Amino acid sequence: MNSQENKLINYSKKNMSLDKFKKSNTKIKDLIVVNRNNFIDSRGSLLRIFNKKGFNKLGYTEIVDSINVTEVKNKGTIKGFHFQKPPHSEIKIVTCIKGSISDVAIDLRSSSKTFLCHHVEKLSERNKKSLIIPKGFAHGFQALENNCIILYIHSNSYQKKSESGLNVLDKKLNVKWPIKINKISKRDRGFKYIDNNFKGLKIE
Repeated sequence: MNSQENKLINYSKKNMSLDKFKKSNTKIKDLIVVNRNNFIDSRGSLLRIFNKKGFNKLGYTEIVDSINVTEVKNKGTIKGFHFQKPPHSEIKIVTCIKGSISDVAIDLRSSSKTFLCHHVEKLSERNKKSLIIPKGFAHGFQALENNCIILYIHSNSYQKKSESGLNVLDKKLNVKWPIKINKISKRDRGFKYIDNNFKGLKIE
């Protein structure tokens, strides 16, 4: 066997390992952190963001409805907390493919033992992590660097009439942003604060 054949075999083995996603559970049920392998050689690198078979093994069995990319120019910018109400609730898979973000998921499921609890995960191009956010969660993040790019995989299509949000500055949510806040959109600042009438989302 010559050196070229050896290189092809080694490449094949490494490429197959890209589908072996590792799952880390969080303290919130069904909220999952995904760790991936990255194939690197002298030409560059290959990172597999999603693979149906690999994600099925992690418990993600939904179809992929849409894939979107968001670019955030300024460090300290906050986006969120966004969610879609039933019957258009969606699962999100969030990945930072450039820069780094502090990603936050808040449990809004009315029947959950962790109702209104949140999880924070640093996602970056370096740590190769994603967060699988189930239906019934609000989501937001803060950019920790300039020029961040975030990739979203959605299990449901965007429905404007079902879209809603929580205010990222609401002290009742007890979310501590890691760096000084730079920008928040007028729309996100306009989301209401939680009151005693907020009962969460009923997810079937």
